[in-house]
Amino acid sequence: MHFDLIDLALFRHTLECGNITAGARRSHLSLPAASARIRAMEASLGTPLLARNRRGVQPTPAGQALLQHARLIGQQVERLQFDLAHYAQGLQGQVRLLCNTAALTEYLPELLACYLADHPAVSVDVQELPSLHIVQSITQGMADLGIISSAAPSEHLQTLPFRDDPLVLVTPLEHPLAAHPAPSFIDSLAHGHVGLGADSALALYLEEQALREGRRMRVRVRADGFDGVLRMVAGGAGVGVVPLASVKRWQGLLPLHWVALHEGWANRQLLVCARDFAALPGYAAGLVRRLTSRPSAVV
Repeated sequence: MHFDLIDLALFRHTLECGNITAGARRSHLSLPAASARIRAMEASLGTPLLARNRRGVQPTPAGQALLQHARLIGQQVERLQFDLAHYAQGLQGQVRLLCNTAALTEYLPELLACYLADHPAVSVDVQELPSLHIVQSITQGMADLGIISSAAPSEHLQTLPFRDDPLVLVTPLEHPLAAHPAPSFIDSLAHGHVGLGADSALALYLEEQALREGRRMRVRVRADGFDGVLRMVAGGAGVGVVPLASVKRWQGLLPLHWVALHEGWANRQLLVCARDFAALPGYAAGLVRRLTSRPSAVV
């Protein structure tokens, strides 16, 4: 038995109209095509579905059973079309968004809050991961969108600029590195660090950079978020590496010294990535527009 949705709609329309001619017209089929489809359905079942007479057609017992199922399937298809239309128009749905530490902490809270306020039937599942893991997850179809550092290889994905996000070295005002004109990350490894949680994306990223130079970071204490790192550094607990955006929020409020890091990996840009932006449903495409708009723009 091989019926498709056109067959079922034609059968239902034919019985609702009372004849094959009107049923074909309502189904946007020619009469020969409609007749051929109904004959094929009967041949597939091995039993008549319609009793034909001069007044039109009536369902046989098998036809009556098929009509009931055709109506149920038709209703389900209409619900499916309705629900998917809502998704396509951005009215409801869920976006799975993977992002690194800086994006999650510094940029996303206000952006996501505004987006969710404008789209009350949409939810966003956010997870923090290192950029390389995000690239792998997006490639494997495990999430809709990612926000990654430009340092992560992502040539096989589609990307759009999100934010410039350079990393800077912060020290207490009286720290020896504060007097250095251009200290590097390697210079900072001679001193104790205030780090983020051991599982945070940026902590893993910095430890990887140290290992590439054959060195280890000496983390004296770990803080929950960039604000905690900056407050501990200001109190003399050690030095730290944080995004410039987090320092600017505290500038003039904490006794800190900061300097840009000139290593290539530290002068990074954050990118929004997906396998195919054009294939995203409407609600996810709306989030992309919000993320990639200029900070002063309103979408």
